[in-house]
Amino acid sequence: MVGNALMPVERITSLILTLRGQRVIIDADLARLYGVSTKRLNEQVKRNANRFPEDFVFELSPEERDEVLRSQNATSNGRRGGRRYLPHAFTEHGALMAANVLNSERAVEVSVFVVRAFIQQRELLAAHSDLALKLERLEKKLLAGIGVIHEHDDLLATHDAQIEALIEAIHALRASPGASRRPIGFQVSEGEEG
Repeated sequence: MVGNALMPVERITSLILTLRGQRVIIDADLARLYGVSTKRLNEQVKRNANRFPEDFVFELSPEERDEVLRSQNATSNGRRGGRRYLPHAFTEHGALMAANVLNSERAVEVSVFVVRAFIQQRELLAAHSDLALKLERLEKKLLAGIGVIHEHDDLLATHDAQIEALIEAIHALRASPGASRRPIGFQVSEGEEG
């Protein structure tokens, strides 16, 4: 049995890519995990084609191949990395079926870890989608709050304008000349001093 130390699920998870909306492992990576050559893996798939429908395995387009090579930081020597054909991508079910048709002890043992890696990634993606949904809800609340703040700011601006108008009116009342009034108090005329 292959131990967890020899085949950590995280190592396998790092090999899982998303292509055409599906999580897949490229044939060369799967062959390495199962301890066989890529050529042997693909020969077994070809010999057992009825066990590998398109939702189990598909051939990459040249553009997808180039994208995979770029994402893996692989350098091609002009001969597509030494391959004469386009790589195959195996879904979770295809990887499990490949282990069965290879009929090797290592492939069967490692396939358990491959399935666990797919499950772990599925759970991780589900957690991220939950987080994304929560962030979207929070963003909507914040945007709604900003709208309320703007409405509040508009009300404050109107309120401030009203207060300023009131202060100006008070200043105007102080500065306006009142009607000529007689001064309050006892008045002495200039000639009456006594």
